[in-house]
Amino acid sequence: MTSRSGAGGRLWAISDLHVGYEENRAVVERTRPGSDEDWLLVAGDVAETVADIRWALSTLAGRFRRVLWTPGNHELWTHPKDPVTLRGVARYEHLVEMCRELGVTTPEDPYPIWEGEGGPAVVAPLFLLYDYSFLPKGCATKDEGLAYAHGTGVVCNDEFLLHPDPYPSRDAWCRARVEETERRLAALPAELPTVLVNHWPLDRHPTEVLWYPEFAMWCGTDRTADWHRRFRVATMVYGHLHIPRTTWHEGVRFEEVSVGYPREWRKRTGEPGRLRRILPPPSPEEASP
Repeated sequence: MTSRSGAGGRLWAISDLHVGYEENRAVVERTRPGSDEDWLLVAGDVAETVADIRWALSTLAGRFRRVLWTPGNHELWTHPKDPVTLRGVARYEHLVEMCRELGVTTPEDPYPIWEGEGGPAVVAPLFLLYDYSFLPKGCATKDEGLAYAHGTGVVCNDEFLLHPDPYPSRDAWCRARVEETERRLAALPAELPTVLVNHWPLDRHPTEVLWYPEFAMWCGTDRTADWHRRFRVATMVYGHLHIPRTTWHEGVRFEEVSVGYPREWRKRTGEPGRLRRILPPPSPEEASP
């Protein structure tokens, strides 16, 4: 772990900024901390191109005391419009080095300790991917699940743009990431609670409200289903689903913090891109729906 800080500030979170859309770029341009000590968790899907990712994280890092980032699937795409053509692990490592240049904490760095209100707590940005274990009802294997998804026409673009090189598959990459991260979390001080930040939820329950249940295959792994208990989680922060809300699972708060696409957030009340407060936890009156 690394330096302890955050006293006097608040710990905020946001994800799925998708700044390739001008309306969402404007969200980042107006995002400001409430104090000089505030931290910001960015839980993936900032953009598809390295240039856009750099712009957004650089902008936010210049305003918040500390920014922590974990990748979503969109950052990992090798997109035709991005001049950076790196694939898989090489692309991820390129983004990690860029973040370090900007002073942004990544899943490869020591986990910092939040000591502001609601702390102390270890804040751990994770990069875990998914392994197709959130299967559609009636499907017993990944192949059956993918065949069902192709039959419905609901297939994540990861199948075409997110390359796992040098791993043979995305699920093999996921397995390696889970094993490495599990070792790191198990070594944390037992007396400290944690805030775990991952683009994909650690448990399947948030996917139960998806319009298209087959999309859950690209939303996480059963391998982390008990992590909220094993690792003393105060709040599990995630995005990806574009369904911002708070749920409680076995007494643990799960916070979906996405902005989403303009066509989605225009249908909602309130200002788009509102930061979600993680610590100190909101009171029942303040809690998000």
